[in-house]
Amino acid sequence: MAEIAVMGAGVLGLSAAFSLARRGARVVVIERDHVGAGASGGLVGALAPHVPEQWNSKKAFQFDSLIMAEGFWSDVARTGGRDPGYARLGRVQPLSDAAAVALARARAETAQTLWQGLAAWRVCAVEEVLGLRLHSPSGLVVHDTLSARLSPRRAGAALVSALAAMGCEIKRGTAPPAGARVIWATGTQGLTDLGHDLGVPMGGAVKGQAALLRADWRDAPQVFAEGLHLVPQADGTLAIGSTSERGFADPGATDDQLEALIARARALSPDLTAAPVLERWAGLRPRSPSRAPMLGAWPGRAGQYVLNGGFKIGFGMAPKLAEVMADLVLEDRDTIPEGFRISDNLPRPRV
Repeated sequence: MAEIAVMGAGVLGLSAAFSLARRGARVVVIERDHVGAGASGGLVGALAPHVPEQWNSKKAFQFDSLIMAEGFWSDVARTGGRDPGYARLGRVQPLSDAAAVALARARAETAQTLWQGLAAWRVCAVEEVLGLRLHSPSGLVVHDTLSARLSPRRAGAALVSALAAMGCEIKRGTAPPAGARVIWATGTQGLTDLGHDLGVPMGGAVKGQAALLRADWRDAPQVFAEGLHLVPQADGTLAIGSTSERGFADPGATDDQLEALIARARALSPDLTAAPVLERWAGLRPRSPSRAPMLGAWPGRAGQYVLNGGFKIGFGMAPKLAEVMADLVLEDRDTIPEGFRISDNLPRPRV
């Protein structure tokens, strides 16, 4: 079988390499900087679904990926002997008022069908869910059992170890070997390169800031409240994130926006009031024009493919995206869902 070069050692590139290697392909991963150099080296690791309503191809694809995630990450851990920190412990969302409660209860009904009995979305009293003490204005929360967590950095290390066990090399560089089929999973730089090649903008970078606290709630569900993620990790830390900044001067600098997130987390749960901050992180996340992941054959480049744009949902989508890329590259079988194609991200001609 011809060699396949995966350009980029973020979660999408490494996951694709793992799925390809499991099917017997000879794979080399080539990274310009280091494993997890971009958004995949962050802190949060929230694998959470979109709300179960107004179902579409993106939500269905994400659901499938979240369901298959436990098996995928178990295989990674078993193959390479390293734990990615995955656990499907669910998620809690405080409800602000009667309108929010009514909407959540309606979604509980649709979840019974859309989630196929494989996970639940329920409304309950805040005291019924074990874990962090939370302030909920209504006294009620949503508790879903589909959400999961992992450690982004441990997941990257686990994938590297699994690839090494299968004989896949990870090299430093910027160019693929001659004659190889190529998957470009190069994050924000890859979106820029694709845009230059096609002559139209193909997305860009959104800065995110996050923090890591010393707070041991490792067996508790994660929390989502008004855009704020609190994700307990397996090592006794808790990740908080994240900002979404389209304009920024320094992509690697943290500032008052992160301090505001930390303050909101402490206000949400008294268990975090005195939790020390272990790390502050900032980095760039690749966002396609459609906000959905973008994959498929690179137009005009025979034997080359794009796998990019996992903005905010890359870790949750990675298992299914890797499978779809393996179908395409190894079997020439196109299972890319509507909205995820490169053509779906091109500007529409004006009428």
